[in-house]
Amino acid sequence: MKKIIEKPIEMECLDAARGVLHAQGLTGKPVGRGKIGALKTIHQLGYIQLDTLAVVARAHHHTLYTRTHAYTENHLAELLRERKIFEYWSHAASYLPMEDFRFSLIRKSLYRNQDKSHWFAKNKKIMQYVLDRIRAEGALQSGDFETDRKRGSWFDWKPAKVALEQLFMDGTLMVAERKGFQKVYDLSERIIPAHVDTRMPDNDAYARYLITKTLQAQGIATLREITYLRRHAEKDTARTLHQMLEAGEIIPLKLAGVKNDYVTLPEFLKQKTQAPSEKVHLLSPFDNVLIQRNRGKQIFGYDYQVECYIPEPRRRFGYFCLPILFGDTFVGRFDPKADRATGVFTIKNMFIENKPKDMTAFLDAFMISLHDFAQFNGCTAIKIANAETATLKREIKKRL
Repeated sequence: MKKIIEKPIEMECLDAARGVLHAQGLTGKPVGRGKIGALKTIHQLGYIQLDTLAVVARAHHHTLYTRTHAYTENHLAELLRERKIFEYWSHAASYLPMEDFRFSLIRKSLYRNQDKSHWFAKNKKIMQYVLDRIRAEGALQSGDFETDRKRGSWFDWKPAKVALEQLFMDGTLMVAERKGFQKVYDLSERIIPAHVDTRMPDNDAYARYLITKTLQAQGIATLREITYLRRHAEKDTARTLHQMLEAGEIIPLKLAGVKNDYVTLPEFLKQKTQAPSEKVHLLSPFDNVLIQRNRGKQIFGYDYQVECYIPEPRRRFGYFCLPILFGDTFVGRFDPKADRATGVFTIKNMFIENKPKDMTAFLDAFMISLHDFAQFNGCTAIKIANAETATLKREIKKRL
C-alpha cells in the first residue's frame, strides 16, 4: 500500500545550513586522520573533484586537507594505487570510492554503446593501436606515445592522448596512478579488485544511488541538485524520487523564504542543529559544499563564483578567491598565492561581506587557519598585499 506524501517539513535556513555543514564534515571536528581519514572523507562526500589549477594546493588535496587531520598529498596517491578509490567523471573529473564503481558504468555505456565522444571525435584506428600497446606492454601514459603534431593548447592534444581519454571514458582503461599530475592508464580488468561489484545497475538502482549519495553528503537537496550535470538521469531520478517520497524513505522539506522543493533523509531531521565551533575553514573554489553555486546562494546566502574563468577586467574579487567559512557563516573570501619556490604565501586581496559580530574572534581564528594552510602549501612566511579596507589590512598585518 502506498504512503501518501506528507506535507513538507518547514525548516529555517540557519538550521538547514548547520545540518549541511555537519553532513559535509565542516563543523570543526576532522572527519578522520591521515590516509584513513582521507578515505573516510571520500566515502562521506561521495567524490572529490580533481582540478589542474595550482595557485594553492590543487582542489582534491585542498578539500581533503580541510576535513582530514594530518593529511598529506601522498595519501591520495596511495589510496589510488591500493585500489581503494578510482578516478572517473562524477559531475566533473573526480576520485570516487571503489565500492561505487558499478555506478560509473552507466556513463561509460553511453560512450561505448552510443558512439558518444568525449570532447573530440573518435578515431577507432588509433584507439585500437593504443589499446594493443597497453595490453602488450602494461600501463602507459600519454608521453609514452610519439607526438605526431605540434603541441599547442589543451585542445590541440596529440591523437594518442585523445584515444587514451576516449578509452578511459568508455571504461576500457582506468587510471592506475598519476606521475606528477599525468595519468598512467591500464586495462580496467587489471585494476578493479576481484571483490568489487561490476554488474551494470538498472535505472532505478542508479537513481537511488544518486539520491541517497547526495543526501548523505549534502543533507538536503532538490531534484535538480541531485542530477546536476547528469541530464541522462533526470527522468529516472524524478520517478524514483517520487516513489521514495511515497514510501516515506525520504522526506519533503521547505526552507523558510526559499522557493525550491528539497528532500532529505529521515535521520537529517533527528539530528540536533548545534552551532559549529568558531573555526575558520579556508575552502577550495571547487569544494563540495559550494560547487553548485546557486545552492550556496539559497542555503547560505553566499553568492560565490570563481573568477579565474572570467576576463580580468570583469573580475570583482580576484583570480582564485577562496571562500571563508567562520562557524556556520560564509563571511567573505580572499585571493591567495602560494609561492613554493620562495616559501611565501601572499594574500593578494581580502574581502569581508558578512561581517562577524565579534571581528576580533574571527581574525584570531582566521590567522590560525591561515598559518596552517600556508604550511600545508609548503610556505613558511605570509604577507598581505591588499584588503578591501585599510583597517582590515592593518589588523591582519598586526597579527602576522
